[in-house]
Amino acid sequence: DTALQKPREVFRLPTDLTACDNRLCASMHFSSSTWVTLSDGTGRLYLIKSGKRGSSASEKWEIVFNEELGSPFIVAHSVSFMKSDAHSLSVLLLRVEKDELDTKGSGFHVTLEWVTIAEGKEGDHRYEIIKRRVLQGKSVPHYAAIEPSGDGLMIVSHKPFTFMQSESDKIEENDDAKISNEKKDPLYYWQQTEDDVTITVHLPQDITRDDIKIRFSPDNICVTLKDQPPLMEGKLYSSVDHESCTWIIKEDKSLEISLIKKNEGCRWTELIIGDTRGEFIMDPSQCSEIAESLMHLTSEVMNPNPDKEKPPCNAQELEECDAFLEDGASLCRFDGDSLKITHIINLGSNQYLFSVVVNPKEMPCFCLRHDVDALLWQPHSDQPENMWEHIATFNALGYVQASKQDKKFMACAPDYSYAALCECLRRVFIYRQPTPLATVLYNRKEGRQVGQVAKQLVATLEANDPILGFQATSERLFVLTTKTLFLIKVNSGN
Repeated sequence: DTALQKPREVFRLPTDLTACDNRLCASMHFSSSTWVTLSDGTGRLYLIKSGKRGSSASEKWEIVFNEELGSPFIVAHSVSFMKSDAHSLSVLLLRVEKDELDTKGSGFHVTLEWVTIAEGKEGDHRYEIIKRRVLQGKSVPHYAAIEPSGDGLMIVSHKPFTFMQSESDKIEENDDAKISNEKKDPLYYWQQTEDDVTITVHLPQDITRDDIKIRFSPDNICVTLKDQPPLMEGKLYSSVDHESCTWIIKEDKSLEISLIKKNEGCRWTELIIGDTRGEFIMDPSQCSEIAESLMHLTSEVMNPNPDKEKPPCNAQELEECDAFLEDGASLCRFDGDSLKITHIINLGSNQYLFSVVVNPKEMPCFCLRHDVDALLWQPHSDQPENMWEHIATFNALGYVQASKQDKKFMACAPDYSYAALCECLRRVFIYRQPTPLATVLYNRKEGRQVGQVAKQLVATLEANDPILGFQATSERLFVLTTKTLFLIKVNSGN
């Protein structure tokens, strides 16, 4: 039942690599059920059509694209998707490179290159690179994955990553810089509660009450001062009860406008659609509310010590580097078009443990330590309101793994039935989820009944070779050493 069939060769690298100096290990990633991206470790990327894997037909894999892309890299992640009727693949290449300018730090920097390759138009089946973008950071990311649509990127890392600009971007930015230098301060500030939106505008000295004209309608607003062009005008993010909207001039000579939301509880992400001249101010209670909605952190207790953890700050008020606190990693989402961070969460003491593919159509999940437990999070790039969903809890795993000093790999089954970790040599630990007991146990010490129990298993491999690979499926655990591939049967198949 745990036997493997005889292996068959599906692909052989076409070049002899032994002549290459400073090459890395070859690495590959399955972009979909029929596509593979592969690095030979010398700086060459291969795009391979594998056909439907897992079938017994022994078809050979076919190279459809290969190109030299600079210094050696490993493939961190890749996805296959359709964009404007053409098949595309995006690949993340990870490099650690010497940094001559870095005299104080480690002397190295980490780059993630995001390469997009697309099929030629009009039946031309040739593939070519259509985009290359580079992010740079100072630590190897714990987790880096491209969204299934190819539109964005999520990274969990200890130190921040930022996009490096190409020359053409810089030219465009210089034009933007001229414009942005003219507008130093935001034109207006706005805040919101469940029921209303408050806008504050600083008025010029000579403006009186009679000079101000404000027109409210269910979906629009127009504010004019004297006979000038409108100061603010456009479609509001959501409908308002325009007859209840009001405005006053405050003692500090600022104009305060109150909009009453039609849809109570709807959180506005902007005030006037497309208007970037204002700044949103979030009050502390909203900060913690948003933090809570993103990170309902531990299994039993929401936040046993609320004073200890500061709520994440409003990212709009921060420079990108400020959001990274020294003591922990951060989770960031980068937008593929603007190349800017759209979401950032400081993970603080929530240590990154491992990542796992639960659903091949979605991004890999990542597992974080939350107090004594380990929680599994599934990113949903297409759901801005619920971008990270908590899908499983491994009770006490956070606590248990911390005591394993020699641990090398961690994994869990895609059906969450168990988690497992292995040391560098020989030993594999398997932690099953709690299951109900047929007979009730009685804990005499605490005087309570125990209805379910979680089993821990230890497997010792009959080999002293270093463990190089570790992969969990719902039924079996695959452990690769330098000489042998072990299969451990954990759950019996149905």
